[in-house]
Amino acid sequence: METKQETIFYEIVKTSGIRFSESVEIVRFYSSDGSAEWVKDVVSAEQPLEIRVRGQSVAITMRTPGHDRELAAGFAISEGLIKEPSQLLEVDHCRRGEAEHPENIVNLYLDASTPCDLEKLSRHIFVSSSCGICGKASLEAIRNLWPPVQSGFCIEIAQVLSLPRQLWRAQEEFQRTGGLHAAALFDLDGRIVCVREDVGRHNAVDKVIGWSFLNGCFPLEDRLLLVSGRASFEIMQKALAGRVSFVAAVSAPSSLAVEFAKENGQTLVGFLRSDGFNVYSAPERIQTSSSFS
Repeated sequence: METKQETIFYEIVKTSGIRFSESVEIVRFYSSDGSAEWVKDVVSAEQPLEIRVRGQSVAITMRTPGHDRELAAGFAISEGLIKEPSQLLEVDHCRRGEAEHPENIVNLYLDASTPCDLEKLSRHIFVSSSCGICGKASLEAIRNLWPPVQSGFCIEIAQVLSLPRQLWRAQEEFQRTGGLHAAALFDLDGRIVCVREDVGRHNAVDKVIGWSFLNGCFPLEDRLLLVSGRASFEIMQKALAGRVSFVAAVSAPSSLAVEFAKENGQTLVGFLRSDGFNVYSAPERIQTSSSFS
């Protein structure tokens, strides 16, 4: 049975009006009798989003439309452009008449006192929906942007095991299209706080971090981040930028993600299922009868 909090959350998702998918005509073939027919299908939406800072274009990312302000804010945090809410004066879509497709352009307006050398941005001008790290100029430069996390975050093992089911129930568009990644934030009690879906796994993470930043819930020392796919270096880097100390993934972590987590004091969980999971770093944040040395 859904709790009152869960019911409210799902109502917000269902009535948000976000267009994650589009209808297309396809030919479906059947193996039973070799027949085929034209039918309607649903695919994940993907469009470019140009991110501008102080009027200058700094990146173009392929994303699922929706929550663009959160995506842009999360991008700015992940790139080290901003670290405090007071540094971001406004973030919004381009005004009508200023561009052919203003809905695909977001402007970030920073406080005049915020230092911002846009020429030194580590991300190339184009970022694919599948790989946010490809445009990084230097892994060492990323490591030097933020200090390791120091958080007393701790969660019971039973609560960790409950996370995949909660995420699956919240992934409405994935269940319709099968083509979206998801990222979700959970509180200390293992309850879902925010979930975002996108064709790009790094975009989904940027969106939940941006959501927290724009809604006064930043930094995220008391939140757990769960991603629907694998845990890559870029996921851990973005989590560190948001000050997340506990990252869990339904799939496998990469070797560089494990190394990064150990360097920065982050707990990293992989292969998370309802019946168990692997812990690759900092297992002490999980309450259990076992002891670790």
